Amino acid sequence: MLFKKVSPVIILARPHHWIKNLFVFLPLFFALKLTNTDLLIQTGISFIAFSLAASAIYIINDLRDIDYDKQHPLKKDRPLASGEVKRSTAVILSITLIIISFLLSYTVNTQLLLVVIAYFALNIAYSFKLKNIAILDLLCISFGFILRLMAGSAATDIALSKWILLMTFLLSLFLALGKRRDDLFYYMNSGEKYRASIDGYTLEFVNIAMTIIASVTIVAYTMYTISDEIIQQLGDEKLFITVIWVIVGILRYFQLVFVKNQGGSPTKILYKDRFLQIVMTLWILTFVVLIY
Repeated sequence: MLFKKVSPVIILARPHHWIKNLFVFLPLFFALKLTNTDLLIQTGISFIAFSLAASAIYIINDLRDIDYDKQHPLKKDRPLASGEVKRSTAVILSITLIIISFLLSYTVNTQLLLVVIAYFALNIAYSFKLKNIAILDLLCISFGFILRLMAGSAATDIALSKWILLMTFLLSLFLALGKRRDDLFYYMNSGEKYRASIDGYTLEFVNIAMTIIASVTIVAYTMYTISDEIIQQLGDEKLFITVIWVIVGILRYFQLVFVKNQGGSPTKILYKDRFLQIVMTLWILTFVVLIY
């Protein structure tokens, strides 16, 4: 388990999942304004606010799923399921985190506060109901990433292009399907339904859906790199070169999911898989060299 030597309270907040909130920086990155100190600070505050809200939601979700987690071979070791953290402590911590998150958001602007509130409300609905409904559970995850982009946009007043919205939606949907595939394998091997929505999926359905979404993602990203709008905005016609790293990254994820059955946690995969780390670094470096 990650961070074994860290306090159970910190583990409960899952700070290692904050990496997903780096999406708030994408509007700044694609608008070529990463070097703008004021906007960078505003986005940094937004990142912290969003991360604290996400941690509060993780805690609420663990409180909601504590009985289910106790039956899961890996999740039974989580602080609440294992009894390392009391329920009362978790409740106080979640309330504290969300209050701080809302206050930080408000210091940036009211638009950011509204986005964070929307994210919190969406995930409360997901934790208590929507995660049990097939397809809707995937859409909730994807909309969560869209809200991360909207947070970055609200903090910097940078308009979001249709391309960044589309690609973020597709990529998050692809990763969510990988998680559902892992849930299916757990159900097939143990006979236990960890998620109620699992009845709405089959291995064949998830495999086909992942293939379709991956294909559309590659096509959408390719169209983005060669569109006249983006070429004029970024001032470079060679951005299509970065398509190589996108394809390689998706193929690697397919290999991990289909060959090694490791699709349960994209976050853990990103922390552990050196191949994906190298590919993502090369994508970022190529992008920066071309447009900055």
